Amino acid sequence: MNVPLNIPNILSLYRIYSFPFILIFVFLGHKDLFVFFICFNFLTDFLDGWIARRFNQITRIGAVMDSLADTGTYFLVAAGVIAFKWPDFKPYIFSLSLFFAFLIMADFFPWIKFGRFNSYHTYAAKAGGYIKGLFFIVLFTIGFFPWFYYFVIITGILAFVESLIITSILKESRSDVKGLFWILKKSQNKDNQ
Repeated sequence: MNVPLNIPNILSLYRIYSFPFILIFVFLGHKDLFVFFICFNFLTDFLDGWIARRFNQITRIGAVMDSLADTGTYFLVAAGVIAFKWPDFKPYIFSLSLFFAFLIMADFFPWIKFGRFNSYHTYAAKAGGYIKGLFFIVLFTIGFFPWFYYFVIITGILAFVESLIITSILKESRSDVKGLFWILKKSQNKDNQ
């Protein structure tokens, strides 16, 4: 696989290669290091997208790596939550399991249909990522708030459902779609021509 080594792709590669090390912090019980590096991953996630768009360094492989890094970050956060905050989340096991079921479906349905992972980067997914990042920071600095938790779960599941619908509509794999509205609008414009 040939990966152009521009700044966004290097940041995505960093996130992917950092996963085992961050997981080691979870297993060793180093909560502060875990939180620091997850927050650093959130920052690099924001920066890689911003730099790619701002300086026209968008690549198809970069979009795929970014999506893989995002999914990996979700699972690292889940490992950290189980290790360090499980008593807060235990009463919400059903909704948390539902969230991860939709995440897995949204990631693997494009793999099954197109032979590659989702790299849509919809507005809903981006907004959801910022909300989840903020929730994580609040969780580990201030504490657990059930209303914030439900807001994260609902917005996340809605973004995953949008991704599933987009995958079912598309005839071929695409990266960086704005959202379902724009897919339907483009489809309607083709039908009217």
